[in-house]
Amino acid sequence: MRSIVEKAEADGRATLSFEYFPPKDDAANATLYETFDQLNELSPDFVSVTYGAGGSNRERSLAVLDHMAPVVPTIGHLTCVGASRASTTELIKRFEQSGAAAILALRGDPPKDNPNALAEGEIKTALELVELANRITDLEIGVASFPEVHPESPNLQHDLKVLALKVAAGASFAVTQLFFSVETYTNLVAQARDLRIAIPIVPGLLPISNAKQVLRMAAMSGAAVPTELVTKLEQADEEQAREIGMEFTIDFGRRLLAAGAPGLHIFTLNQSEAAREVAVGVGLA
Repeated sequence: MRSIVEKAEADGRATLSFEYFPPKDDAANATLYETFDQLNELSPDFVSVTYGAGGSNRERSLAVLDHMAPVVPTIGHLTCVGASRASTTELIKRFEQSGAAAILALRGDPPKDNPNALAEGEIKTALELVELANRITDLEIGVASFPEVHPESPNLQHDLKVLALKVAAGASFAVTQLFFSVETYTNLVAQARDLRIAIPIVPGLLPISNAKQVLRMAAMSGAAVPTELVTKLEQADEEQAREIGMEFTIDFGRRLLAAGAPGLHIFTLNQSEAAREVAVGVGLA
């Protein structure tokens, strides 16, 4: 059976997809749906909706899923932080009712106010989550991949062995975490293929439209930003930094596609302008 990525690739083109997160209030809710409508004009192949740490924003996340799934194939993020098998089963059934196209099964990070949430949950790893989901649903299952190694992993080979186990358990595609180097991605894919991991690995791409915000997010996730780019951004004013950052992002996206990436999954941060600029700039819209 073809994955959601391979179905979109069937006509010989790379895929375009966007990630959204559930809003915190009504004003943010209006911005999200305006952004969704604007980006949907680009005919994305699918979108995804994140899920808050420890299951926070659950109802808002489900409401977003309800809104988007009838319009475009939608992937619901699912974490196992603090989750029981019963609550996870219930949530997966809710995804099915919403018309979700797939699940992105993630371990997730515990919320700041409860750092022990992962240890307290019945399901403790993304692999367990994939195994459970594969037993109880026909929804397709995707997982995360880490071009620069998971923060708690000893090395890339360990990460890839875990990815292979997830594939054996039922995962059919992967989306990467934030990164900024084409060579990092091609090395990940090459080593995955050496281990006979054949699923599509879609790069996650964050537009650098707000340099300070992106550099802060990169530092939090452990993603290495090219030193030359950091220097240019730090020496520029806000307008110049945006121009430098977006030029880098578009070139980065083009090079990823030229290197064989099956598509690009653009992290929108619920804003349309930069995401649209990247999608158009790389030739996917």
